[in-house]
Amino acid sequence: MGESGRKKSVELPANITVRDLAQAVNASPIEVIKVLMANGVMANINQLVDFDTAAVVASEMGYEVTLEMPDVEEEKETGEIPFWRRLIADEPQEKLRPRSPVVTILGHVDHGKTTLLDAIRKTNVAAGEVGGITQHIGAYQVEHNKQIITFLDTPGHAAFTAMRARGAQGADIVILVVAADDGVMPQTREAVAHAKAAKVPIVVALNKIDKPNADPERVKHQLSEVELVPDEFGGDTIVVPISAKQKKGIDDLLEAILLVADTMTIKANPDGRVTGTVIEAELDKTRGPLATLLIQNGSLSVGDVVVVGEVCGRIKAMFDYRLRPIRKASPSTPVSVMGLSDVPAAGDVFQVISSEREARQMVVERQQMREKSSASPKAAITLEKLFDQFQSGETRELRLIVKADVQGSLEPIISSLKDLSSSEININILHAETGNITENDVMLAAASKAIVIGFSVQADSAARNLAEAEGVSIRIYDIIYRMLEDIEKALKGMLEPEERQTVIGHAEVRAMFRIAKYGMVAGCRVTDGELRRNGKLRVLRAGQVVYDGEVGSLKHLQEDVREVRQGFECGVAARNFDAFVTGDVLECYIIEKN
Repeated sequence: MGESGRKKSVELPANITVRDLAQAVNASPIEVIKVLMANGVMANINQLVDFDTAAVVASEMGYEVTLEMPDVEEEKETGEIPFWRRLIADEPQEKLRPRSPVVTILGHVDHGKTTLLDAIRKTNVAAGEVGGITQHIGAYQVEHNKQIITFLDTPGHAAFTAMRARGAQGADIVILVVAADDGVMPQTREAVAHAKAAKVPIVVALNKIDKPNADPERVKHQLSEVELVPDEFGGDTIVVPISAKQKKGIDDLLEAILLVADTMTIKANPDGRVTGTVIEAELDKTRGPLATLLIQNGSLSVGDVVVVGEVCGRIKAMFDYRLRPIRKASPSTPVSVMGLSDVPAAGDVFQVISSEREARQMVVERQQMREKSSASPKAAITLEKLFDQFQSGETRELRLIVKADVQGSLEPIISSLKDLSSSEININILHAETGNITENDVMLAAASKAIVIGFSVQADSAARNLAEAEGVSIRIYDIIYRMLEDIEKALKGMLEPEERQTVIGHAEVRAMFRIAKYGMVAGCRVTDGELRRNGKLRVLRAGQVVYDGEVGSLKHLQEDVREVRQGFECGVAARNFDAFVTGDVLECYIIEKN
């Protein structure tokens, strides 16, 4: 007791080690362990105990305990603020109530995601629903230990990241399905990168343990290599062995989800501002636009006016995941709704507005903003701009996605990049993998405000187009030290404007002929864009670059020309290269400075 006769107060987090708890209540760890033992909890000095257990100990030692809420401003600076906390940032704390966890399932193709979703659905079918749920709305709920869990039936990590890119995030917890006979695969690593970038906790479902060639121990070690250290190895990742096919371990998996949810203290205000995410949407021939909405704060009712992206409407009818009509739905509930003016995009955030007039006005404003922004494409987040953000205190980390040609290059690059991290600026490698730069990499970068760095790889045209639309910077290097030098210079604010390659056209080689002055010349037809006399030239053979240099000569009907456009034929000579083959693709590009 304090001098005033009142209890001293202490703020404790959702989880705390015995050592830190002892420090918080000015006691020795031995004293804390004794109190824990007296309350039936056996714990060592480094073990985590939850808030409720810590509160009992602190109370017995004369303290009034409150739950510590992380400093939202600090979280904003570091980019650490969880999505669900942003949703309720403006809600009165006393109105917040626990809500059901929302779960999505990610993993490598053929590792059993769909089978697991079906197994969970069928083991939780309520009495009277013989034959299971044949129709579904892209999400469903199950009950375990009298607690509800909401599952999203979304198609993989690309959709998960697309939601983040639109400012939403459907799931609170990710289940990562890994096959015990196959182990960690490229898509598994991608899924981990996407979940970690979203700062969503991961529970691993170790599937196919019934197979004779299953090797769970090998897979657990592989998981440790992607920074998912199983709890039995002293890490904080729960790994649950299951067989989705035989429906074994499903209850254990549901138990693990609830355990992780308890540590997160996920909350919402059922009476607050109504907002959430579109899970999926379609145009039904008889019922018009149908959308599956996941309510994340507030309660949605029939008759509410909803705005989602550039779509609005008054809800005429609402159905639960079993397609039964309902009038009202609370947080974490997935519902199918009718009454929207058009089909919204999956991943868009919806909100309830007081009147249809106000809703229509919001839609018009959003359409005008889109037209204005489409006229001027998004400016890419470059290394130079990131340094300005470091200086102004907007961000404290440089987020990178690293792609390299081979594993032997990737490992030293990651190691060297981590060495560049400093106390002021942290380098956060969201995803590192071998292979060319893909749309998935760009989508992750767009959602996470990251830069894509490539070493001896190419970015496919779809990835480049998406990068331009989303304002993502892609930098490709052939020499490791140049890459590291650029990043180091960026961190010190000394980087010169970046030189960017822009592809302006392609041509197909149809014939070759020799000219005394130039040697072998390629007779081509321009298939898209244009070829320019002052442009750079790449010769692609079966997708591989066999020459990268300059245009030596460009002729059309024996005349020297400055450019040749799509659909026309031309003769092209390259500087210091004449080994053209019929079928080669010529790629013309220019170098621009950002």
